[in-house]
Amino acid sequence: MDVQISTAARLHFGFVNLSLSHERLYGSLGVALDEPGMVVEAAPEDATVVEDPELRPLVERVVSLLEVPGARVRVTETYPNHVGLGSGTQRALAVLASVARAHGTEPDVRMHAPDLGRGGRSGVGVATFEDGGFVLDDGHPTGRFTTEPPATGDWSVPRVAVRHDIPADWRFLVVIPENERGRYGAEEDRGMRAAVERADPALSDRIAGLVVRRILPAVTAGDVSTFGAGVSELGRLNGRWYAEEQGGVYRPPVGDLVTELSREPAIEGAGQSSWGPAVYGVTDADNAAAARRAGTDALEAAGLDGEVIVAAGRNRGASGSR
Repeated sequence: MDVQISTAARLHFGFVNLSLSHERLYGSLGVALDEPGMVVEAAPEDATVVEDPELRPLVERVVSLLEVPGARVRVTETYPNHVGLGSGTQRALAVLASVARAHGTEPDVRMHAPDLGRGGRSGVGVATFEDGGFVLDDGHPTGRFTTEPPATGDWSVPRVAVRHDIPADWRFLVVIPENERGRYGAEEDRGMRAAVERADPALSDRIAGLVVRRILPAVTAGDVSTFGAGVSELGRLNGRWYAEEQGGVYRPPVGDLVTELSREPAIEGAGQSSWGPAVYGVTDADNAAAARRAGTDALEAAGLDGEVIVAAGRNRGASGSR
């Protein structure tokens, strides 16, 4: 049977802890967005049929994991790779789910995600694929951190510690400048290792208080102003861990964009998603138009081309049709 899986981007606000002095490492916060989206289609075949050569290794890996003879797979809607919006995880899991359903089975995406190289640090991408919403995951045991990264699949995806629906009137400005992509693969691994090995545990303590006393209560209360200020501060504190790796608290030119967005009264907080270069701003439906204009103006002030999106939160996981 032919199957279509639809999913969408996520924002990654940052980690709770990068210090080896504390029991749990990482622990990440993020939200699912209703756009930009991704659609993957699959049909059962006796061999692997993929037109995109870059997609073929992923499909072949999925076919092997699921122990099925093959599949015809294509991505009909997507968004840019390596910009901080989680396209790699969404694509991998959408291919997994579509191929499995094309062969009449329901995949355990959380179980298979590590075999696809996903969920090694953050669990937000997997969790938002499953159920959407605002997510805080519980990270990994610090004792698992060694001088060499684990082999692909040799980890479990961090469990969801907190999940809440995103209030219906909240909106997220997403600005994607057209410049060098964010870190990924071996370069990302090196950067994260360097940040962890020298992380100040005092920052982790400050972030823990920020999460418990400001961010989580703001989500449950639907307080967009406190939430925006909270995740913006979370991003600034995370940036102090990464400053030597990315050339500042924010990766250039993200800092210029964040500064411009922070001056706009319609935006409650701004920051960098993951390694960037995508920048987010927190706002609401009443201020969405002003926030969009601010995003366009910020790109212009920085002398950059790029894309500006205003998205609602997504409170459901990936959806499928046949």
